[in-house]
Amino acid sequence: MRGVRVIDFTHIVAGPVCTMTLADLGADVVKIEPLQGEAGRRIGPPWVNGESVVALSFNRNKRSLAVDLKSEAGVSAVRRMVQQADVVVESFRPGVMRRLQLDYESVVSENSDVVYCSISAFGQSGSFKDRPGVDGVMQAVSGLMSTLGEPASDPAKVQIPVADMVTGYLATISVLSALHQARDGRGGQHLDVSLFNATLMLQQLGYASYFATGHDAEKIGSAAPYAAPNEAFPTQDGWIMVAAYDPNRWRTLCELLGAPEVATDPRFRSNADRITNRSSLRDVLGRFFEMRSTDEWLEVLSTGDILCAPVTSYSDVVASPAYRESRIESSFEHPVAGSIRVPGFVLGPSQPPVTRPDSPPPLIGEHSLDVLTEYGFAPEELTELFKGGTVSRPAEVHPDADTGRSR
Repeated sequence: MRGVRVIDFTHIVAGPVCTMTLADLGADVVKIEPLQGEAGRRIGPPWVNGESVVALSFNRNKRSLAVDLKSEAGVSAVRRMVQQADVVVESFRPGVMRRLQLDYESVVSENSDVVYCSISAFGQSGSFKDRPGVDGVMQAVSGLMSTLGEPASDPAKVQIPVADMVTGYLATISVLSALHQARDGRGGQHLDVSLFNATLMLQQLGYASYFATGHDAEKIGSAAPYAAPNEAFPTQDGWIMVAAYDPNRWRTLCELLGAPEVATDPRFRSNADRITNRSSLRDVLGRFFEMRSTDEWLEVLSTGDILCAPVTSYSDVVASPAYRESRIESSFEHPVAGSIRVPGFVLGPSQPPVTRPDSPPPLIGEHSLDVLTEYGFAPEELTELFKGGTVSRPAEVHPDADTGRSR
């Protein structure tokens, strides 16, 4: 994506994940944010030297232009930039960009090949379009939250912002497809990406099962609704996840447990039988797994090619050979936060990728001067923008009294 210009009007997670991925792929992404910085910079804990880990996580490889979009001069400057952009991504509520005359219709009238991606809670049309929504709200309203936890547990949430993340990645796929069409001479287009739709797509199998049966999903903890055993069992010192629903693996598992008779128990003969009698199956198998440690069971089960893994914490994962060998970790030196480690961008190429160190997330307005110069603003125009306070640079911002974060 070298040479692709992206103007980024996004904030917090979903939109920034999309534009970060485009930046990881080589696009030049300019993050347009208010003079005080986008909202994600104020979310925490945790903080690292006053910098939000949320903002640090989703804004690498971008450049920042801090501009006052409440001013006519600021909006005029940004309009000039989007006329030269290949891609525009925004995540405001529907209508905000129109009020700024930065909506798709306004932009495409002067930039016919632009790929314009709008990310919102419920989309750009429909009765819910004006409703706000964040990740937790989307996990609730999409039905995802109703499927999580044990049968009698309170509603549970996936702790990482899974709705935001999947929306960002799906938006990236949409942008890449539309950009290919634009480069093929078929013009630009407006992409309407909603968190609601993306979170429904995430639950493809769940909804397909609902349509097939007419039954709402049941909370079944770590188990899979379509296979058994395929869940976590307690051991002497922890938990082990076991997937042995294939007929051959089911018989082998029972032999390795020292209970071959369980395989022929009428309650457990077929996968369908085991799903119907899942509670009894869990009790029977659980008594065997509690007799040894997780490591002992991993060694025993590996001899029969049983699919299994320990239930691990983040600290366990980071210490594992699999993590070290994954090439997933990235790090960068941030001028305020210092050395930061994050999962990077790895698609698993057959050959190691050409090393290109990630650049740290930008300070507010860190690249304002460079960006505007590259987009053709004359020195006298730049002087006026900075002098009038329409655009700012890091040296002109002040620390946040609540967090110590640069503003």
